[in-house]
Amino acid sequence: MAQTQKAIVVTELGKPVVLVTDWPIPEPKEKQIQVKIAVAGINPHDRKTRDTGLMVADNLPAILTHDVVGVVTKVGPEVANTVVGDRVMIQSIFTNDKWTQHGLQEYSLADMGAFAKIPDGITNDEAATLPCNIIAPLIAIFAVLGIPAPWTDEARSFDYASTTLLVVGGGSSCGKFGVQLAKLAGIGKIVVVGGNEDDLKGFGATHVIDRHGGQDVVLGKIKDVVGDELIYAFEAVNPAEGQLLALNALSSHTKGALARLIPRQPVDESKVLGKKAGFEIRDTFGSSHGWPDLAGPFWDRLPGYLESGKIKPLGYVVKHGLTAENVNEVLDAYRDGKPVTKTNIHV
Repeated sequence: MAQTQKAIVVTELGKPVVLVTDWPIPEPKEKQIQVKIAVAGINPHDRKTRDTGLMVADNLPAILTHDVVGVVTKVGPEVANTVVGDRVMIQSIFTNDKWTQHGLQEYSLADMGAFAKIPDGITNDEAATLPCNIIAPLIAIFAVLGIPAPWTDEARSFDYASTTLLVVGGGSSCGKFGVQLAKLAGIGKIVVVGGNEDDLKGFGATHVIDRHGGQDVVLGKIKDVVGDELIYAFEAVNPAEGQLLALNALSSHTKGALARLIPRQPVDESKVLGKKAGFEIRDTFGSSHGWPDLAGPFWDRLPGYLESGKIKPLGYVVKHGLTAENVNEVLDAYRDGKPVTKTNIHV
């Protein structure tokens, strides 16, 4: 094998990514595998990485994308149940100074506890819709909010059927997977704001509320469903001002919590009204590496969930070729606020 490869890299913040041909091919160490990449999935945070330096500002040049699908080419020491030739889906590490694990290159690495084999009935493109977008709500719901994951000992005594979860941003990938995870756990009332009603109810939502009409109108519709009993809310998409909807939907007499993804700007808590028992805003960093005790067992179970249909991949579009033009086009669309369907780059 050659010692260098093609890669798409960020060389200067706020500038287009560029193609290089002399990027080192990484070698697996303990508890790592090397993968020949087939698909790299682009997410909104990749645009922030290119344009603002999110997670890479002090480590340029850097490679983008944390949703990676490929075929195992080498297996490092202490790797169990994985062999050369396996198809795998990977969430690469966010805090790797050398950016050896990301998707926009020909070969990458993956760590034990952050990848899974792909079942035969799932395509590479379908698998690439999962890693980041399912791990973020997994952590939000089963770690940050404190609802027990359904395979844990704590699950035996938890009353899922009487639990209500509010998901705001149901049209997003994280929102859709959040609904599926809530259904997987058996949560009795899954109330979703935004997104296609038929799709979301197919994923397990019990109530879908149109996000239009103004915050007071939407809040009233949520309250009609949850009353004053809501203590768990997951915010998948909105900035601080938009997070007021979920916060105001929380119970006034029981302390509730909102798990939110980025952005993490301060919320004007003077606009959260009537919370006599208080409330908490909890930030979520959706990294398998940050929550190994939760993510590892989930990755182990994910192939079975996909085979059984308990977890369903999401929609996507494809761009063929590891080219800077393909990548910049998607990142520019995110930057410019244009509608973007989850895009997979065929490496």
